[in-house]
Amino acid sequence: MTEPVPHMTPEQFRQHGHAVVDWIADYWSRVGDFPVRSQVSPGEVRAALPAQPPEQGEPFSAVLADLERVVLPGTTHWQHPGFFGYFPANTSGPSVLGDLVSAGLGVQGMSWVTSPAATELEQHVMDWFADLLGLPASFRSTGTGGGVVQDSSSGANLVALLAALYRVSTGATVRHGVEPERATVYVSAETHSSMEKAVRIAGLGSDAVRIVEVDGDLAMRPAALAARLERDVALGYTPVLVCATVGTTSTTAIDPLAQLGPICQKYGVWLHVDAAYAGVSGIVPELRELQAGVEWADSYTTDAHKWLLTGFDATLFWVADRAALTGALAILPEYLRNAATDAGAVVDFRDWQIPLGRRFRALKLWFVLRWYGAEGLRAHIRSHVAMAQQLAAWARADERFDVVAPHPLSLVCLRPRWSEEVDADVATMTLLERLNDAGDVFLTHTNVGGEAVLRVAIGSPATTPAHVERLWASLGENHDFLATDFAAVAAEREARRAAERAAAEQAAAEQTAAEQAAAEQTAARTEAEQESAEQAAAEGTPKQDVEPTEETVQETAEAPVSPSTTG
Repeated sequence: MTEPVPHMTPEQFRQHGHAVVDWIADYWSRVGDFPVRSQVSPGEVRAALPAQPPEQGEPFSAVLADLERVVLPGTTHWQHPGFFGYFPANTSGPSVLGDLVSAGLGVQGMSWVTSPAATELEQHVMDWFADLLGLPASFRSTGTGGGVVQDSSSGANLVALLAALYRVSTGATVRHGVEPERATVYVSAETHSSMEKAVRIAGLGSDAVRIVEVDGDLAMRPAALAARLERDVALGYTPVLVCATVGTTSTTAIDPLAQLGPICQKYGVWLHVDAAYAGVSGIVPELRELQAGVEWADSYTTDAHKWLLTGFDATLFWVADRAALTGALAILPEYLRNAATDAGAVVDFRDWQIPLGRRFRALKLWFVLRWYGAEGLRAHIRSHVAMAQQLAAWARADERFDVVAPHPLSLVCLRPRWSEEVDADVATMTLLERLNDAGDVFLTHTNVGGEAVLRVAIGSPATTPAHVERLWASLGENHDFLATDFAAVAAEREARRAAERAAAEQAAAEQTAAEQAAAEQTAARTEAEQESAEQAAAEGTPKQDVEPTEETVQETAEAPVSPSTTG
């Protein structure tokens, strides 16, 4: 008789669930005590795990114990108040609880019929966010488009490109595929790499990508875009999509949507706005102007899981024409047919994304909105922007650092100043590693104008002005230490070079003296021989055509040289 499967009972789940929630709460309360960046070496986590999976089930307490023993040492703590790297990936209690409910329900929300609440709650929450961010009416589910929660902005960029290809080909791509030798996609050098990856996945190849020049603020130049579009159209290419960025990854540069939009409309090219990091700032009215011109967009993406207290994954994606999106992605096998879908009365989000299956992601967004409210989310954004502006003000007033790019949001890019004899990039990267190795903070870097700079991205929910102040103090202290160290090394190197130069000069002088002495000795012998020859000629000594004897050579060598009288 087969043994029953040892499923966790509801009561056991309750007991262990409490333990897990307690563990998470304890982790949040002590996260600031850990080094921000994991200190393990490659392979160390795997070495701590058994080679074979467990044959028998283990007590849940053993799992929690290994969280401490194996997982935590190998974790870089993104919720740490000293985490200033990349962009934030913050979460919150309501988000975690929403994810827990989603996991508990175990909904597979691929179609409306598989769980109507999963679809309709998502539609409603996405309409809420469209209102909160000030997005155009066309992005609402009541208009021609609508919103959907994607897994990432990388995925959103891909589906936007597929929709654009469908529209420009009037649906031909679904039947015949793409024409990679004709299609063109427009980005700037600051556009996220996921857009080029989307171009590759779509079958166009990287040669289809056109890189549009940027201005001094690293924003796409409208005139340069227009020129490239005009040239490509004249050459017989088909422009498909322009990717404009609101808040680039490197420096949070902002492309001018209001100027790019009319150009895209003129050439019939799809305008996709990648606002992965910065888009959620639109919830704050005074920051909404950064996205002026968004009404020109055909599609738009921003990540709630970066800066809006919602755990990964929660990308908000809107499209103005859902027919182009579903036209590119919809496919209906018989086993997915149902009356609601056949009647066209519902939205099936499986047709709005790459995969078929989808989690009930809207729950955590709903929980977050319900807990914080719009004002709570605005306060969260405003607090980080204020901290970033304070950091930038300190840096501008300090001769040791330069602020190298506009910083309207919560990212500040700093270039440390170094003495001329120091390799600035090496020094900056040394400073970065020194800060990160200490464990109190974690920063990343980028390249601006061919030079390495430090990125300080403020966004952890636990970060306070005191943490930013400590970061600034640490930046200054470590800069001073390295500058002093570099100066000492430079002085030592210069002293060594001076000693080497002195030694070389002394050796050269000695060589010159030796050569001069040898030359004088040779000249003296020549004069002596000449005098001897002249004396012999004067005495009439006949010249003998014989070899000198050994005795003669010896006598000549030993003979004293008379001072010259002909000089």
